[in-house]
Amino acid sequence: MPQRREVVGHGELQAAAPPLRLRGRKLTAALAFVAGTGFTLFGYDQGVMSALLTAGQFEKVFPQVVVDSSEPSNHATLQSFVVAVYEIGCLTGALSNLWVGDRIGRRRTIVTGGIIMIIGAILQATSFSYAQLVVARIITGLGNGLNTSTVPSYHAECSPASSRGSFIMLEGSLITFGIMVSFWASGSSAQWRVPIAIQIIFAIIMIVGICFLPESPRWLAKQGRNAEALAVICALEDKPYTEPSVQQTYLGIKEAVAVEARSSAGKSSLKELFTGGPNQNLRRATLGMVIQCFQQITGINIITYYATLLFERLGLGDVDSRIIAACNGTEYFMASLVAIFLIDRVGRRKLMLFGSVGQTLTMILLAILGSIDTAATQVVSSVMLFVFNSFFAIGWLGMTWLYPAEIVGLRIRAPANALATASNWIFNFMVVMVTGPAFNNIGWRTYIVFASLNAFIIPIVYWFFPETAGRSLEDMDVIFAMAYKEGVSPVTVSLRKDVPAAGTLEADEILGISPASEKREHGAENS
Repeated sequence: MPQRREVVGHGELQAAAPPLRLRGRKLTAALAFVAGTGFTLFGYDQGVMSALLTAGQFEKVFPQVVVDSSEPSNHATLQSFVVAVYEIGCLTGALSNLWVGDRIGRRRTIVTGGIIMIIGAILQATSFSYAQLVVARIITGLGNGLNTSTVPSYHAECSPASSRGSFIMLEGSLITFGIMVSFWASGSSAQWRVPIAIQIIFAIIMIVGICFLPESPRWLAKQGRNAEALAVICALEDKPYTEPSVQQTYLGIKEAVAVEARSSAGKSSLKELFTGGPNQNLRRATLGMVIQCFQQITGINIITYYATLLFERLGLGDVDSRIIAACNGTEYFMASLVAIFLIDRVGRRKLMLFGSVGQTLTMILLAILGSIDTAATQVVSSVMLFVFNSFFAIGWLGMTWLYPAEIVGLRIRAPANALATASNWIFNFMVVMVTGPAFNNIGWRTYIVFASLNAFIIPIVYWFFPETAGRSLEDMDVIFAMAYKEGVSPVTVSLRKDVPAAGTLEADEILGISPASEKREHGAENS
């Protein structure tokens, strides 16, 4: 049986006594709702441009996005650019979190991102020129970059290990819900400005909602605000501070803070990203960046951003293509719900491998069908786009927002997630930018490129990605430290059953925490 350390000093626990208004399930539901609204906003903003690209009213105001034989040859590039430039803003916003996230906290960062998105949405909805639309999309992306690099970390840090995966996968599902809403809203008879402005509603809900939620207990502990951190843990579990589970969670967080403070030795959190040793920060941060890259090179945004154009290339008319694209978005959302129920039962690795295999086979079939190009194969190709969405929704949609928040340690979580999200937007920009010209130049062979990239992902996930299901965020520190000391792969250790839980004496020994130093620390806190 793993031994537990003594509880923290009575004086410190008493300081945490004032209760928070929301507790237990109500607090958990409120967290899921606000985080989900942020990702619904993200999905809506992604999908709305895809649905508008072929809308007649939109094309009249922005003729640069019209691509056909009668228009200048650079229109394909201009169309791709107005879609992809959003990722430039998202990249900038994500990178700014390298410096902003840990300084102002998770809640303030989310509020800042929401306000910036409202400004960008207003500018988009009032655009009368191509240049204004481009600038407005960059501004909107800036706010979204801040949110997408913060919301998953905030939600993961406030969620129990047993259900953390389901909660973050719910955020992934709500991305597709936002995409679905954008397709149906933009396909209506309303002016194109109204669908763009709708995202302001989501942003306002997110900003107002976050004001009623507590700060992340991990961030509070990192700032030395231990009493507040303990109060938040008590509220999340709806238990008094004397409960062993509350003490275990709290001690695990303090353990992580102590280890990282000792190992940092005066280095900034940015420099720590490039360190090895028992913490293996570089390896862990790299895994976060790589998984975000993998999500984009699967080719999912061929469908997300260009769904209506893809269906038009398969012989459907303007109205029909937008209706089918909306149905595609609806099926995408429904498929994503499956992952919510599987993620904490099956685990992260199996879902990623399942998704990658299915995506590879689907892309191969799309290439074969595209090379034949008959009326019958066009129908089957349309179905294959639905199938690809399903594999992606189950294996990769929410995974890349969950995994980077789980795999890194507390001290580098904000900058590491900023870089991971930046990786997402860099490769998102690349894929969206090249897709239009690629289909214009090599046609169905574009699917061969993405089939190869999906196949490449499979062995990398199998050999290098540790399992995080059922582990607390602090347990991952123990796993990487054990792997380092034993000279084995963290993947191997993550699949073992004998890893001691964070906050136990056994974990202290693995992490190199001295009991004497712990006593001195607690004595200083209680004095």
